[in-house]
Amino acid sequence: MPTTIFQPIHSCSATPDVVVQGVHTPAELVRQSGVWIDTAGSAFLSQQEYQLAPCDAPLWLVAEEDSFVFCHEEMKITLQRGECLIVPAHTEGCTLQKAKDARILWLILGGPLMENFMRQMNAYNRLPARQGMLPTQVVLIRQIVQVVVRHMDTADASYQLQQLLWALLAAHCGQSVANSATLSYEIARVVDAMRAGSYKDSFSLAEMAAISRMPVETFRKRFTAELGIPPLGYLQFLKMERAKALLRSGTGVRQTGVEIGMPDPYHFSKQFKHVVGMSPTAYLKHVGGKGELADPVDE
Repeated sequence: MPTTIFQPIHSCSATPDVVVQGVHTPAELVRQSGVWIDTAGSAFLSQQEYQLAPCDAPLWLVAEEDSFVFCHEEMKITLQRGECLIVPAHTEGCTLQKAKDARILWLILGGPLMENFMRQMNAYNRLPARQGMLPTQVVLIRQIVQVVVRHMDTADASYQLQQLLWALLAAHCGQSVANSATLSYEIARVVDAMRAGSYKDSFSLAEMAAISRMPVETFRKRFTAELGIPPLGYLQFLKMERAKALLRSGTGVRQTGVEIGMPDPYHFSKQFKHVVGMSPTAYLKHVGGKGELADPVDE
């Protein structure tokens, strides 16, 4: 995609545009699905006229705030707040007019099945065209932008982004989709902090609340409401999911405990059994992992 999608025609404003964008590197399983979110971003425009750079794939444009006029050859389409337009790949000569103070979201999909996905949404066109957009879908695209920018050039949020992508299609097909598909910024900060250390750190409730910048009780209630599980239970669950992956890859029981912040192998085994329902050794025998005989602990 071009470095800058929105190129001012007359750069006469002292106020710069505010543009954020991110590129998603899909996880292998997401690649195998055949369609994924490639690029997403948002822009707060400070000038009246812009040239729209051609993209290698269809470009979704959503008027998040205010309005603007999209122009291509003799075509003029006014997009009001919450409306969407899709520009086909390699379309040249597109401009935005009356764009000052408009806030625009944009989205580009990738993958060999991208065209099939777009056709399912009636969004694969030969020429630029307005795309029907529910308020829920605008919320989903806003959330996609936030997630892509936060996890730029990584696969850390691939499955979350895939969920949001399919929710766009589900909403288009009339299936119920909630507006709260992603976490609030405060709770996301805590979840990101957990992920940053591969769940090796053992945060206390007070430490989590400090990261979220909320009082402890407010944080606990907010976290539970958004994720459906208390924060310490959530951390414990993710530690054990990480432990299962390590065990299956051949990491010994003792080292697995160390990797998730539980260096005492007996404490780790006890916690693992409490969450998973069986000891690490029994789990390895159950799943047939590479580490089946590695470093067993008497449990």
